[in-house]
Amino acid sequence: MAASRLLQKPLGSASSFGRTYELVKCGPLRGNALRTSIGTRATRFKTTEAGENKTGHIEAGPNESIFYLDNVFPLKFNMAMWLPFIDFERKILESAKHPRNAAAAPEDVAARALPDNLRPTEVLPRVREGGAFVKVQHDLQEDMGEEERRKYTDGIEKVVKRYLKENPIKPWFNPFNRVRTALVRGRPWLEDLHRLPDTRLKIEFLPAMPGQAAEELTQETIYSMFRRYGRLTDITPQPTDSKDVPKFAYVHFAKTRPAIVAKNCLHGYVLPEKAGGGKDGTMLKIGYEQRRRAHKFWEWLANHPRVVIPLMLAFAGAVTVAIFDPIRTFFIKAHVTRTFHLSDNRIYKWLRSQATRATDALNLKHRAPEDAGLRAIWDDRKDDIEQIQTWLMESADTFIVIQGPRGSGKRELVLDQALKGRKNNLLIDCKPIQEAKGDSSTINAAALEVGYRPVFSWMNSISSLIDLAAQGTIGTKTGFSETLDAQLAKIWQNTTSALKQVALDERSKSDKDADLGADEYLEAHPEKRPVVIIDNFLHKSQETSVVYDKIAEWAAGLTTANVAHVIFLTNDVSFSKSLSKALPDRVFRQIALGDCSPEVAKRFVINHLDADADDDTTTDNTPEKRPKPSQMRADLAELDDCISTLGGRLTDLEFLARRIKTGETPKKAVREITEQSASEILKMYILDSSARKWTPEQAWLLVRSLAQTDCLRYNEILLHDILKAGGEATLQALEQAELITIVSSNGRPTGIKPGKPVYAAAFRQLTDDRVLAAKLDLAILNELVRGETAGIEKCELELERLGRMEGGIPKEARGRTRYLLGKLAGSQEKIEGWEGEGGGLKKVLVGEF
Repeated sequence: MAASRLLQKPLGSASSFGRTYELVKCGPLRGNALRTSIGTRATRFKTTEAGENKTGHIEAGPNESIFYLDNVFPLKFNMAMWLPFIDFERKILESAKHPRNAAAAPEDVAARALPDNLRPTEVLPRVREGGAFVKVQHDLQEDMGEEERRKYTDGIEKVVKRYLKENPIKPWFNPFNRVRTALVRGRPWLEDLHRLPDTRLKIEFLPAMPGQAAEELTQETIYSMFRRYGRLTDITPQPTDSKDVPKFAYVHFAKTRPAIVAKNCLHGYVLPEKAGGGKDGTMLKIGYEQRRRAHKFWEWLANHPRVVIPLMLAFAGAVTVAIFDPIRTFFIKAHVTRTFHLSDNRIYKWLRSQATRATDALNLKHRAPEDAGLRAIWDDRKDDIEQIQTWLMESADTFIVIQGPRGSGKRELVLDQALKGRKNNLLIDCKPIQEAKGDSSTINAAALEVGYRPVFSWMNSISSLIDLAAQGTIGTKTGFSETLDAQLAKIWQNTTSALKQVALDERSKSDKDADLGADEYLEAHPEKRPVVIIDNFLHKSQETSVVYDKIAEWAAGLTTANVAHVIFLTNDVSFSKSLSKALPDRVFRQIALGDCSPEVAKRFVINHLDADADDDTTTDNTPEKRPKPSQMRADLAELDDCISTLGGRLTDLEFLARRIKTGETPKKAVREITEQSASEILKMYILDSSARKWTPEQAWLLVRSLAQTDCLRYNEILLHDILKAGGEATLQALEQAELITIVSSNGRPTGIKPGKPVYAAAFRQLTDDRVLAAKLDLAILNELVRGETAGIEKCELELERLGRMEGGIPKEARGRTRYLLGKLAGSQEKIEGWEGEGGGLKKVLVGEF
């Protein structure tokens, strides 16, 4: 009990340690004697994971003091202590007992750290804290008082420290440091909890005995007690508004090992009243306080958005460029070369050809090719096909434009004929891109056309939300979200890289011009460049032109850099306005496709009828060949008149051939097609109540006028009262909607024709409907009446202002008055005439169904 009380109370200074110091330091300090005598001493060596008998404490016996040795074990093993199924601490201690590691054993270190006059009785290693407790037995006279005992133990501590300074011990794991020691003044708590050493200590102030009061220590008192163990960086007292008990303070050491020594030497120490511990004394309870670095890290990120957000953007951009861009380029390249298309696989082609032969052999007939009906068309357009092939062999950096009305066979002409047998073609259809709703859908559609994947279109919406939140946080936009233009530019940029790789794939080191650079090689070999076909260019361009502008700019870059040939397929006759923005100093190579001539149209229909006929099917009784279907149909004599009505539009001719093949006569088929076209015109252009750039009256005016003549004068129709306001915009919108076709000469519009040849017959059929014509004509008259009425009201208002002038109408204004009166009379006369016509139309509406 006396030893316990001795350890729990302050030991005082060493001012009166003269006699004791001389006693202790007498006799020579022999190192060899220390190492040989350690085996004869009664020294015990055991682990102290949870103290003696797992109580968490160690006790000093009579005439014993406890020292703590530091730098006995490395602290780097702390994290390994908690590995499951591995007793790492025991392995370290067992390794220390091995004869070859005798110098690193804790008992050997303890023996070398003490003079011969001091006898270590027990060594208790603390592997996780990198040190060991050493119990030292000394000659303490029984008649000494508590004050003398404290001075005596303080003197022993000074002697041991001086001895270690004069005879340093270098640890095996750190030869640049030395073993240090300190007297344990309190009652250390040896726990095996998952608490790792740290430079920050939490000191709680508790009463020495239950029921007593504790004193909250000042920073000066704490500093004087802890500074002896190492340099301090800060002392943080408990906040004044904190109501937590017991009272506490934080002590921050510059290094971890001094904090470990202070914790093991002062835990449980009772500070007396004269040292600032209060009347009843204050006991110190010390523990490691882990710093919450993770929370501080996230707090720092949240408090510095101006730094964090740009870094995140840079990281995301680096990941995209380093990881996703090569993957996307690979998929685009595979899409161009059709690497993963089953229909282009050699094995699949061979199997398909064998299956076709077997089927033909079983059916005892040879099937004609599916496009037999198009032979007449391609024969007629052979010059255009050869012209396109010639252009593709040249190195001119300009566009190839194929313009023609819808259904004229532009795509088939280019893909199936001009590019037949040519590898590495990329088809981009602008229609799904233009018709996509929203930025995400537009990006998806564009990516699908070129094989760009993976595509994270949904990130566009999330990026916009993040950008909006960042703007509210830091006051400015971060640029995290990208516009549709920027994202489309990324897709086209990756496509350019893939096309260039495809063009250079067939290049070999054995070529004659292998020493040329990539650009020079592509310029010298235009036949190696892939072909980009842009279909449906300027489809619905009146809604928005963003997509088309970006495509034109990208296509211009392809041609000027000699990466690929670019072919535009368009229905719009005004394509040069859009393409000239991208290539203002180039002359485009263009081919205008029109309707087929009557002779070619007739051959197309006949070839289509004979496509499924057997070429050489014979029987035993009839050795001659079987007649073709076109030779067996007597009603084909009507075909000339029907084609003159239907026109030479390829889609309409194919529709006619299919109807005739089902058994209909040509006249009936043409009548059905005409009726269907009339219904489409009525539904799409006249009766549709949705918001459009034309009115039903304007559309009916054109229908009625074109039913009477094949071609209208462009400027004459613009002078009509119905088209006075925005007439040219209305005509352009109707041309885009394919109701009419505007004929140009020398770059200016001169005439107006039906959008398709069959529309002429459909227009006449619509005007032959008396009730429909009366209804729509009456609507036109009403519109004209409203316009003239508005003009009359303006004239009346001006005349009223002139009549109010003082002194009557002056002589100078009489000419204006006569002009207004004449205009008013003319308008009134028009209205009366239109009212008369309207009366007749109303009779038709009332009397007929």
